[in-house]
Amino acid sequence: MKEFSDKQVDQLNPGLQFYKAALERIDRATAKVLITSMGLMAILVCVQVFFRYVLSSSIDWADEMSRLMFVWSMFLAIPHGVRAGVHVGIDVLVKNLNPTNERNLARVMLAGSSILALIIFYNGVIVVVQKWDELMPTIDITASVYYIPVLIAMLHSFLHLLFLAIAGPEVWQEEEQS
Repeated sequence: MKEFSDKQVDQLNPGLQFYKAALERIDRATAKVLITSMGLMAILVCVQVFFRYVLSSSIDWADEMSRLMFVWSMFLAIPHGVRAGVHVGIDVLVKNLNPTNERNLARVMLAGSSILALIIFYNGVIVVVQKWDELMPTIDITASVYYIPVLIAMLHSFLHLLFLAIAGPEVWQEEEQS
C-alpha cells in the first residue's frame, strides 16, 4: 500500500488535524491507564503468590482484582492495535488488487468496522445497565466494572476506525515506523 509522506499527512484539513490530535491525547491517556493496570496486576499476582506459598495465607480479593485488571488491560489495548493496523485480517485477495482499489476497499472495511464498534458499544451500555446492581463476590463494587472497558474500547476504536476510514489507512504508518 502506498505510504503518505510527512508533508501529505501534515496537509490534512484542519478538522482532521484536530481530530488526530484529540485521538493522540486519548491514546496517551489510555496507554497510561493500560500500563498502570498491567503493572498493578503483575504486582498483585506476585504478592498473592508470596502470600500463598510463603505465608500459607491468601488475599481474598486478589484473584478477582487481578482478573479485573487483566480485562481492563486487554480491552484498553484494542484501540491501540486498531491504530497500528495490527488487528487480525485475511488479505489474500486484497493484496492482489491495485493500490487504489486496495486503499478504497480498506476504507470501506474501516467504515463498516466503525459501525460494528458502535453496535457493540450500544449493546455494552445495555449490559452495564443490567449488571449495575449486581455486586462482585469478594469486592463490594458493581459487576459492571467488567463491562465498562468494553464501552471505552469500542468508543475509542470507533474514533480510530472512523479517522482511518476518512483520512486513509496509512495515516498513522509513518509515526508507527519511526
